[in-house]
Amino acid sequence: MAAQIRLGTSAFTAGGWSGAFYPRGMKSADYLSFYSTRFDTVEVDSTFYRCPTMKTVNNWALQTPPGFIFSLKVPRTITHEKVLFECDKELEEFIGAAHVLGEKLGPIVFHFPNFNKDSFSNPIQFFSRLKAFMKKLPRIGGYKFAVEIRNRWWLSARFGDLLRENNVALVLQDHSSMPSVERVFSTIDPITADFVYIRLLGDRKAIEAKSTVWDQVVEDKTASMNSWADVCQMVQRRGMPQYVYFNNHYEGFAVASVERFRRLCAGKGIETPLNVQLPAVIEPTLFDISRTEPRSKRCPLR
Repeated sequence: MAAQIRLGTSAFTAGGWSGAFYPRGMKSADYLSFYSTRFDTVEVDSTFYRCPTMKTVNNWALQTPPGFIFSLKVPRTITHEKVLFECDKELEEFIGAAHVLGEKLGPIVFHFPNFNKDSFSNPIQFFSRLKAFMKKLPRIGGYKFAVEIRNRWWLSARFGDLLRENNVALVLQDHSSMPSVERVFSTIDPITADFVYIRLLGDRKAIEAKSTVWDQVVEDKTASMNSWADVCQMVQRRGMPQYVYFNNHYEGFAVASVERFRRLCAGKGIETPLNVQLPAVIEPTLFDISRTEPRSKRCPLR
């Protein structure tokens, strides 16, 4: 069996998804259950803004089928405000909440901002702080951790080696301020853990100039998707599981981007099946029908 490639979105709700993805009239309380019949993973963005309660996390687990995976972003209190300094209490609280997911807990992501020289005069200072912090991460219980940085010049062999020593994944990202995936692979070996984490984020400013209602693709990223599909194929051949998440700012409609990417992968012989246990019968929606129609019958890019 080929190594799993899980495809999902950054968050499971957004303005414009009601009617375009979720059946019109569906209560928001039912969104996650519906989402988990179409995708096998989600990156929860809300945890970046605040640590969820154990009750909330338990409800997430109860609303999703066996095999579904949640990736969680670490609260910004840890990554942006305290920047890994004197945040043991916050980390313990967050890990305690995440632990409630049990087997449904996927990678935990530390998303750092673009640091200026007032924060760190050089990358070595950040690497040293990160090295000390990673020693505090729990190693019992099968936890997976990933790190995302926004300082393009910090992507070095030294940084990669630091993450590799701790089996922490470097987040591979498609972001307007970061180098292309081809450039990254030509500079360093960015595979630093026993899994790969990919975030297709796009250009927020450019997309929001075209739309702020996330109900259709407004920018065709097929060329970019082809490059990422090649990466996924290479990683799959190495036998490593992958977690791939699309943001609305990538093309304008994350759920549609996932399905476009899934079709593109299928054309290359890359397996991306749903890795969840679903009911025997699932009623199709307009979204399901539209994604199976020939491209000529679909609405064109706006």
